[in-house]
Amino acid sequence: MYRRLLSLPEPGTETFFLWGPRQAGKSTLLRQRYPDAVWVDLLKADEFRRYATRPEQLREELEASDPDPLRQVVIDEVQKVPALLDEVHWLIENRGLRFALCGSSARKVRHGAANLLGGRALRYELRGLTSGEIGEAFDLDRALNHGCLPPIYESSRPRRLLDAYIADYLREEVAAEGLVRNLPAFSDFLDAAALSDGEPVNYSNIARDCGVSGPTAKAYFGILTDTLLARWLPRWRRRAKRRLAGAPKLYFEDVGVVSRLARRGELQRGSDQYGKAFENWVFHELSAFIAYRELDEQLTYWRLPSGIEVDFVVGDMRLAIEAKATARVTSSHLKGLRTVAEEHPGTERRIAVCLEPKPRRTDDGIDVMGATDFARRLWHGELL
Repeated sequence: MYRRLLSLPEPGTETFFLWGPRQAGKSTLLRQRYPDAVWVDLLKADEFRRYATRPEQLREELEASDPDPLRQVVIDEVQKVPALLDEVHWLIENRGLRFALCGSSARKVRHGAANLLGGRALRYELRGLTSGEIGEAFDLDRALNHGCLPPIYESSRPRRLLDAYIADYLREEVAAEGLVRNLPAFSDFLDAAALSDGEPVNYSNIARDCGVSGPTAKAYFGILTDTLLARWLPRWRRRAKRRLAGAPKLYFEDVGVVSRLARRGELQRGSDQYGKAFENWVFHELSAFIAYRELDEQLTYWRLPSGIEVDFVVGDMRLAIEAKATARVTSSHLKGLRTVAEEHPGTERRIAVCLEPKPRRTDDGIDVMGATDFARRLWHGELL
């Protein structure tokens, strides 16, 4: 059992949405945090049918049971019956109840006519396991090959579980929710998008690869992010000496899922595919840390028209990070970090995350540190 680092409100104090990818551990976290909660599980067929046909039954049942206002009411997979949010709104206003509204896709809630509770609900997101949650037992090679979803990270046979995860995503998230009309085309799109993980997205190229129109490909990317299978990394924007270039990058939420979609096979240190997965993992750690610590900092990437870039920038050049899956960082690996310092002399700190066994600092102030050391310092608050 892992101690998750996402901090949720005290029971009965706040209403909130908890979003996260499938199998991230949302229900487990809510049961740990709110052991006395009133629980509505829309994954159960009978409960789904009952509330889908008569959403007002939620209000009637809670009125009849008169739950303690200090008990949280949990609705799991709330996106399956968005009409329940009208009843939730009424119960918040008239009975002072507090809800934890949990789900793996905000698309139907945000794009439909669902009641978004008028700003009365906070929003939290649970990610896959981080190195800070796994602790001393964290294994980088295992994380890159298995991914960070709890049941798959722990498995001795991750490939079958990853295949099942992808199939369930297509069947239950995409097909069952009616998000696309052409499921085979979307499945081809998933494979094509996986090959662009960590790269600036070109909609036309992706559309051509999977045989759909540009607008359709763009809509498919929206489904990926709405269902929390992937996240955007925007390019850094502020006036500099030279015009910055580059479309936003897309990173899949779980490195195991994207590796399986891209057919990377067993990842070995020194390979290009290992390097791609390593960069995805650094993004995962940074984005989770910023979210869980509720830092008012944006995560971006920096790039010049010449192609020189830095993988990650935190805030207004507070921290610039390059992810290099090499056991020997050379001057060529540091070109981006050195260029960003020339363009932005106020850059506070520059780090190259790599596979070197011992940390060191270059003559011009770049910190070179191994992945495990980087993760430890990050989650101990030494970097941000």
